[in-house]
Amino acid sequence: MARHKSSPPAIRRRGVGMLRWAVRVASSIVLWTALLHLSSLLGLPRPPLLAARPSCLGGGGGGGSNSSASSAVTVAAADEVGRLAPPAVPRRRVYKSNGYLLISCNGGLNQMRAAICDMVTVARYMNLTMVVPELDKQSFWADPSDFGDIFDVNHFINSLQDEVKIIRELPQKFSRKVPFSMQPISWSSEKYYLRQILPLVRKHKVVRFSRTDSRLANNGLPLKLQKLRCRVNYNALQFAPSIEALGKKMISALRKTGSFIVLHLRYEMDMLAFSGCTHGCSDEETAELTRMRYAYPWWKEKEIDSEKKRLEGLCPLTPGETTLVLKALGFPRDTRIYIASGEIYGGEKRLTELKTEFPNIIRKEMLLSADELRPFQKHSTQMAALDYLVSIASDVFIPSNDGNMAKVVEGHRRFMGFHKTIQLDRKKLVELIDLLEDQELSWDEFSTAVKELHEGRMSEPTRRKAIAGQPKEEDYFYANPHECLGVARKRREKLKHTEI
Repeated sequence: MARHKSSPPAIRRRGVGMLRWAVRVASSIVLWTALLHLSSLLGLPRPPLLAARPSCLGGGGGGGSNSSASSAVTVAAADEVGRLAPPAVPRRRVYKSNGYLLISCNGGLNQMRAAICDMVTVARYMNLTMVVPELDKQSFWADPSDFGDIFDVNHFINSLQDEVKIIRELPQKFSRKVPFSMQPISWSSEKYYLRQILPLVRKHKVVRFSRTDSRLANNGLPLKLQKLRCRVNYNALQFAPSIEALGKKMISALRKTGSFIVLHLRYEMDMLAFSGCTHGCSDEETAELTRMRYAYPWWKEKEIDSEKKRLEGLCPLTPGETTLVLKALGFPRDTRIYIASGEIYGGEKRLTELKTEFPNIIRKEMLLSADELRPFQKHSTQMAALDYLVSIASDVFIPSNDGNMAKVVEGHRRFMGFHKTIQLDRKKLVELIDLLEDQELSWDEFSTAVKELHEGRMSEPTRRKAIAGQPKEEDYFYANPHECLGVARKRREKLKHTEI
C-alpha cells in the first residue's frame, strides 16, 4: 500500500524534471539564435560552434593556424543552427600585420578592377593591412571618381574581413609620413612579393604601389591565391548602389522585349589615336588622330603603320566591318543590339551601315532619362560600369577589340556559367573582308568561312594558354580564370586541354 502511495509523487518529480529540461533547451536555442543575430549585426566573431569552417584559401579562417578538422556532430550542429540565422558577415581574420599597403590604380575601369583583385591577393599573402584603393585621376582615361563612387566600400571591406584587413585611410601616426613609393615588376609571382617586397614593407612600414596593372602573374600561382582573385572580382567588388540600381533598370527594360546582344564597339577617338588604327578614316581624321597621339608623351608608340597593324589583327574592327561579321555569323535583321561604348569617332554617320542592316540599335540614352544619366555623364568610369552590368547580363557578348573590357567581361561570363562570348579572330577576319570587298569571295563563301572560323571561339571550357617567359603572349587570367570555374564547368562539356 505504501508503495502505491509513493508512486504519484515520483511521477510528478520526473514530470517536473522533464519540463525543466525542456525549458532549458528551449531557452538555450532562443539565446543562441539571438547571439547569432547580434554577432551578424555588429560584425562580431561568431560563437565557437561555428568557428570551424573552410576558408577561401583552403585553411582555417584564422590565417592558417586553425585546424580544418572538426567532428561530424559539430559540423551538423553548426549547419542546423546556421539555418536559423541570417547570412553572417565573415569572421575577422586575426593576424599580425607586417605593414600598410597603399595602391594607386591606373587605367580604365576594367584595368583597375583586375589590379584591385591582384593587390588584395598580394596584401593577403604578405599579411599586410590594405588601404581602400586610390583610382587613376591623371591619365587620359581618368575621371574624378573615387573608389566609393564606383564600388560599394562597406561591402568590399566587410566581405573580405576574413582574409585581409582593409581600412579607409592610414592611421593618424602615419598621416604625415611620405610612403615609400615604387612600381612592382610586371607579371611577378608570389615569391617576388615575399622575397623582395615584404622586406621593404617591414623596413618602411608604409609602401605605395604607384602602378598596379598586370603586376601579378597569370599562371603558376598557388590555387588558394587564384581563388582569392576570383572571390574579390566576383563577390567583393560590387558596384555602388546607385550604379547597381540603374544597371538593373536597364537590363529589365531590355529583357521586357526579349533577348539582346551586347556589341562592345571600341571605336572611340582615344582608342584609335592610341593604337594608330585609321583604316576607313579620312585624311583629315587621320591627321587629327595622329596629333592627339603625339600630344600625350606617355603614349610611347608614335610612328605607326596603320595598315600593317590592321593586317596583324591588332586594330578594332570598324563599325562597317563589324556589320559584315554580324551578318555573316547569321544574326537576323531584327536582332536587338545594345552598343556598349563611349562616343563613336565620326558620330552617327559612322554607324549608318550598322543601323541600316540592324535597325534595333539601343544605347543608354534610350533606356534612361536625361535626369538619370546626368550624374554619370562626366564620369567615364561610372558610365563604363553601367555598360559592364548590361554586358554580363546579355545573351551574347561580342567585343570588336581585345581590350581590358572584353577580357574581364568574358571571364565574368564564364564564371556565371560559360555564357556566350564571341571572340572575334580579327587577323583572319580582315583578310576575309578584304577578299570579299575585292570580289574574290562570294557572300556565301564569306559567310561560311566566318562561321567556320569562330567554331570553338564561343567561351567553351578550356585552359589558359601559358607560355613560359612570355606573359604578354599567354592568355589573361581574368579572361579565363579556369581554377575558379568548377561549378560552371559541370554545366557544360568536360574541360578541354589546349596543347601549347
